[in-house]
Formats: sequence, C-alpha cells, structure tokens
Amino acid sequence: MYGETNLVSNAGVVASDVAAVGTARYALAACEYGEDKGIFAYGYSPATGQVNTRNLVSNVGVVASDATGAGTAHSSASACSYGGDKGIFFGANGYSAVTNTVSNAGVVSTDVTAVTGVTGRQNPGGCEYGFTKGIFGYGNDAGYLSSTNLVSDTGVMTADVTGVGTARTDLAACSYGGDKGIFAYGKKTGNVKVSMSNLVSNTGVVGTDVTGVGTARHSLAATQYGGDKGIFGFGNDGSDASMTNLVTNAGVVGTDVTGVGTAREAPAACSFN
Repeated sequence: MYGETNLVSNAGVVASDVAAVGTARYALAACEYGEDKGIFAYGYSPATGQVNTRNLVSNVGVVASDATGAGTAHSSASACSYGGDKGIFFGANGYSAVTNTVSNAGVVSTDVTAVTGVTGRQNPGGCEYGFTKGIFGYGNDAGYLSSTNLVSDTGVMTADVTGVGTARTDLAACSYGGDKGIFAYGKKTGNVKVSMSNLVSNTGVVGTDVTGVGTARHSLAATQYGGDKGIFGFGNDGSDASMTNLVTNAGVVGTDVTGVGTAREAPAACSFN
C-alpha cells in the first residue's frame, strides 16, 4: 500500500521516498491551489474503502495530516487548477459527474453536480491550461471515452466535446509551457496499454495523437515543475513501475528515466511553490 511521497525539484529530479503522513491509499487525485501549495484528496484505502480524506501540501512540500468530510467519499477522480489559485476535483468510481471545488485557502466544497451534458466517468485526466482555466479528458463510463470538458476561470464545466484522439482511460495530464497542457499514456479498448500523448493549446484545443512517448502504461500521475515543464511518473506497464518521463516547455515527452522511488501505480501528483 502506497504511503510515501517523492518531491520533484525545479530541474525535474525525483527525490527518494519520504514516508508520508496520513492514510495510505491509491486512486486519489491532486492539484495546486493558492498559487504555491497543493492538495491530495479522496482515494481508496483497503482498510476503510473509499475515503473523503484530504491532505494539504505547504509551499515547501510538507504534507499535512488527514482532514476529512469534504464531499462524498470516492476514488478514481481527477483534479486540476483553475482561476489562477483554486482547484477542482471531477469524476469518481461508479461514473460520477460530481465536482468538488478547492478554494485558494485549500477548503474543499461539498458535492456539486456537474452541468447537463457532462458525462459521469472515472479515471479521467485533468490539467490547467491558459493560465486560469482547466480541462478534463478521457476516462471511462463502462466504455472508454474520447471526450473533454473545459473548466472556466470561475470553475464552470462545459458539456462534452467528443472525438479528440484515441478513446482511453487511466491516463494522466499536466501543464507545460506556462499556458498549455498535455494528456498522455493510459489504456484503450482491450485493456491495451498505450504510449501516446495529446497536446492542449492555450485555448483548450486538444491535438491529435502523438505515439511512441516512452513505455506504454496506465494508472500513472503527472504534474508541472520548474514553472513551464512537466513530468509523468510511476504507473503500471504490466507490473508496478518506477519510471518518469519529463516534458519540455515545448511539449516533447522524453525517454524513460527508471528507478525513481518505490515502484507503484495509481498515485497522484501536484505542483507546489
């Protein structure tokens, strides 16, 4: 069971394991809030099942102890920043269309039902783009999805936009280049692991598939680092993986870097400081 963290430097170097405070769990989500802090929330603990636990991350990377009671307990969600200093969680095990927003002080809201036309799903990806907006994409609702939903700078989600790249689930996403985003990896129909990415412009337009970006895998995490670059890490490539792939400020995904901390799948990642 995963109960550790790995800090990422502003040069993209992943540190060794740090035993994390709080409940060990997987299939959680994370995002930045307050411009320089982060939050982990929700997930699945074998000891207690799905949780509504959250852990705030300070601007020096210190993870706080558990706080509970923010919305319905669930797992398999995604999260992204919006509005420059706030965050939003979306999706859940059981194909949920519920969202929970995060204030710029790290306070998580009660459940909010998403707007009409938003497909409830689990295991999407989500990231910020355009400095103040967000995007959720892909995931599954009993079938694999090729759809995205934009998030405005006030946290309002748009209805589905379909047909953007290969339908898949259990992928990850992060910002790069200061104002753009990238979805990558996952698994498609037939449980086939994929090595592909889709860039997101600073106006929220999702690009076509780019294939062959490192080892195919699913259930990984991603985050921005260094102000304008990104990193994908861990996941499952047939077994739990200990590898990362850096993303340049032009959206190019690098080759595998292996042996970075304990091999694991279904972690979460976010920026801080």
